Amino acid sequence: MDANGGGTTAPGDPARAGAEPGGGRRPLPARLRSGLASGRSAGPPRGPSRPEFWRSPLRGPWLTAVLGIVLLFGITVLFVTGLLSYAAYEPDLAAVNDQTPDKGWLGFYLFSWPTSPDWLYRVTQGVHVTLGIVLVPVLLAKLWSVIPKLFAWPPVRSAAQAVERVSLLLLVGGAGFEFVTGILNVQLHYIFPGSFYTLHLYGAWVFIGAFVVHVVFRLGRAVRTLRAGPRQPDPDSEEAAGLVSPRPSAPTISRRGALGMVGLGSLALFVVTAGQSVGGWFRRTALLAPHGQDPGTGPNGFQINKTAASVGIRPSDIGPAWRLTVRGAGRQIDLTYDRLMGMPQHEALLPIACVEGWSTPDQHWSGVRLTDLAALVGLGTHTPQVLVESVQRGGSFSSVVLSDRQARDARSLLAVRVNGAVLSRDHGYPARVIVPGAPGVHNTKWVTRLTFGEPA
Repeated sequence: MDANGGGTTAPGDPARAGAEPGGGRRPLPARLRSGLASGRSAGPPRGPSRPEFWRSPLRGPWLTAVLGIVLLFGITVLFVTGLLSYAAYEPDLAAVNDQTPDKGWLGFYLFSWPTSPDWLYRVTQGVHVTLGIVLVPVLLAKLWSVIPKLFAWPPVRSAAQAVERVSLLLLVGGAGFEFVTGILNVQLHYIFPGSFYTLHLYGAWVFIGAFVVHVVFRLGRAVRTLRAGPRQPDPDSEEAAGLVSPRPSAPTISRRGALGMVGLGSLALFVVTAGQSVGGWFRRTALLAPHGQDPGTGPNGFQINKTAASVGIRPSDIGPAWRLTVRGAGRQIDLTYDRLMGMPQHEALLPIACVEGWSTPDQHWSGVRLTDLAALVGLGTHTPQVLVESVQRGGSFSSVVLSDRQARDARSLLAVRVNGAVLSRDHGYPARVIVPGAPGVHNTKWVTRLTFGEPA
């Protein structure tokens, strides 16, 4: 130890490499000093990693915060209504109901979907789809406002920043994936690999995980920014958060004007989307509703998804040889169409609502109650769950399991008529299930077998 308490150093120790006789420091070689200085002054590489690359005078923490708060509320509603939509499929009842195998703990919240009010799925899925489309301009504007952050230099400065950047990549990728697959599903364009249900559910959980991390890191700053108002901070300040351009171009619109344009875009999308769920006169404005599925006018003139031809229904499948098989409690009975029509007929006013967001007004259905069909095999008093099978040969959900609550509801019918007319082929002739509150695909068409109380 020396007199000042420092450690001793051997004559050849690297700690003395820059020392001059008499205790001074020898200057580093000129070439090395030049290289270090050049590295420090070079900064980020040319291109989007340099702050001056971004010239918009609109980007700043206030604009980003406003868009972020809108998305915070909007995406929360989207996630909750998406979870409700998944619960409505009753995936825990049977494998035929669940298009998302191995969901594991992702289904922790599932519950038995109610049959009342009968418009519940119509509202939740209508909100989910309409809000998702309305938020597209907000999402694009938010991504545009923070794009300099994606190229921040250096890429990683700390462990916390590394977590935030990874979550940001998952957030941006997850948002793009969820919105794109959702919009494609609304338009019935299944061009992505695999099942929409599986991809959209798993993608939603990845996206919401990244979203929560992002909110934890950024919500406090966003609230402070909103309280401070729309003034633009100095580009080099911490408050600017790397979003304010050091060399902005001349503005052509104000930040409030930009928000107004985003709002107008969302309003326009609302006008051309919401009518498919609202119904009535507004259905004429639903330009983004699925097209090419209009069955025309008359009693059967309301929206469909699956046509008889699209799922391989042949005339012989639903012709005079058609039979309805009812099974349960070890018994089986086969009904002809005439015998089914001769059973007590009941009526129900129910809509049809699909995962794509469209729904119909209440239609006047008539047919045989599921409880009456269960009674044929001795199960009418306490009707159990029922496996419904169709003659369709292609497409998804050719069979479904309805819960005992659904089967026992007096409005749950094996319908044979709608709005006073016999069902059309595309609406499920000779018989289809209609259940209050169930997703459209669970109102199985072209039914050929009902199995009560047995495992699916």
